[in-house]
Amino acid sequence: MTDKRHIIRLEQVYKSFNGLKVLRGLDLVIPQGEITVILGRSGGGKSVLLKHFLGLLLPDQGHVLVDGQNLVALAERQLFQVRKRFGYLFQNGALFDSLTVGENVAFPLQEHTNWRWTKIKAVVEEKLQQVGLQGITEKMPGELSGGMRKRVALARALALDPEILLFDEPTTGLDPIMTTTIGDLIATTVRRLQVTAVIISHDLSLAFSLADTIAFLHRGRIIAHTDPESFRNSPLEPIQQFIAGRPDTTVDNTQKDED
Repeated sequence: MTDKRHIIRLEQVYKSFNGLKVLRGLDLVIPQGEITVILGRSGGGKSVLLKHFLGLLLPDQGHVLVDGQNLVALAERQLFQVRKRFGYLFQNGALFDSLTVGENVAFPLQEHTNWRWTKIKAVVEEKLQQVGLQGITEKMPGELSGGMRKRVALARALALDPEILLFDEPTTGLDPIMTTTIGDLIATTVRRLQVTAVIISHDLSLAFSLADTIAFLHRGRIIAHTDPESFRNSPLEPIQQFIAGRPDTTVDNTQKDED
């Protein structure tokens, strides 16, 4: 792990839904200015974890701190201000199909600023250029390929110049070539803008190529958080089973401890 300042910190976070324990005393720190990839099996709570960073979900127990602010203690108005520091790329891109590409990228600017349309339009064109897309502001999302939709979604996530970028399975549904392209784009964007990035994924190749550190979510807890090479060589059986693509055969002894 690095000694850099931690911009996000989760301490003993518990979260359940209808009696199902998803996060079970989870601890995690996100270093500022780095790319952290959170790996874990499908359905293991990775997206639930990501929503805690934004205060879209609050823990049943524990603390979520963003730059020292405990989200659990904030009013909705204060949470709104914290969320403006984030850019969020949803798993499916979540573009508005009834809006043009330009209108999609402009949406957060119209929601959160009082800028004139001429300035918004200039920023939209700048952000689309940053993700390698020019001259498509009038196109509709339905006219775009999956990879182009991801790029537009990234441009929208960058619109307000966030300090922290969150990516929820950014390469889901893409072919291997486009997966590499999007991965390279994320890396280039994060390094150029010098922001913090958290990527939720189950894609090992993406993690090993992009991450400064990899955190592994297993049965509601982070059981490892280290550099990619150390992660690859971890002695922990759940990690080796995940890397090898084998079923999880480890015994879960946590349930009786928490009931």
